[in-house]
Parts: sequence; structure tokens; C-alpha cells
Amino acid sequence: MKMNFARAAAGGVVGTVVMTVIGMFVSPMMGMPAMNPAEMLAGPMGGSMMMGWVGHFMIGMVLAVTYGAVASSLPGAPPMRGALFAIAPWLMAQVAVMPMMGMPLFSGSAQMAMGSLVGHVMYGAAVGAIYGHPDAGAATD
Repeated sequence: MKMNFARAAAGGVVGTVVMTVIGMFVSPMMGMPAMNPAEMLAGPMGGSMMMGWVGHFMIGMVLAVTYGAVASSLPGAPPMRGALFAIAPWLMAQVAVMPMMGMPLFSGSAQMAMGSLVGHVMYGAAVGAIYGHPDAGAATD
């Protein structure tokens, strides 16, 4: 199976937007503080919000391309495949990335970790939905 890089990149952009909207606007409605991933990344990247946004979208696209490479091995419909895939980057974020950014494991609270899980799963579902069935329209572009 050949991966469709264009669909993966498009899924990464849309999925990252979905996750960002959830973190910045939906989280406060659920009683959590707004989570701005670009702001969280900006600190370790020298304080530049622009670099935080670039980093955030680059991560989203790299993860979506990774999803494209493994999608055929995951069960279910495309959105479910993406949601299942997204559990791995969420776990990595909670046990490795957050501590590297000076935050505690699992964001320091079950509520924050669950909010992050919701964002990641919705990111993955969006990526899966846009990428579609792994064997449909495969290309090497």
C-alpha cells in the first residue's frame, strides 16, 4: 500500500485546527483552563508565538503522515482508526513531552489529562476522516 501524502497533510492541518479549537474554546466550557498548544510550545522554543504555531502545525502534519503509514493496520472505519492512532501521541505527550516542558506527568491532573485526551482523539478522528480508507486513492505524491 502506498501512502497518500496530500491527504495525510490535509488531514494533519484540519486535525490540528480541530484540536486547537477544542483546547482553546471547548476546554473552558468543560471547566478547564484554555489550552493553547502554540503557547505551550513557544516557551521551550525561545518564547516566539510564531514558532509555537509553526511547531504545533508541523507536529500535527508529521503525526498525520505517520498515521497514513500505519492506517491499514488499525481496525474500524477511518475516523475510528484515527482516534485509536491518536492515543499513542497523547500518551507520549503526557509521559514525555509535558515533563520536558516543565509540567508534571499527565498534565498534573486527571481532568487536564482527560481534556488533552479528548483533543487528541478528536484530532485523530479528523485525520482519519480526511485521510479516508487507507487503500482508496493511494498515491505517492
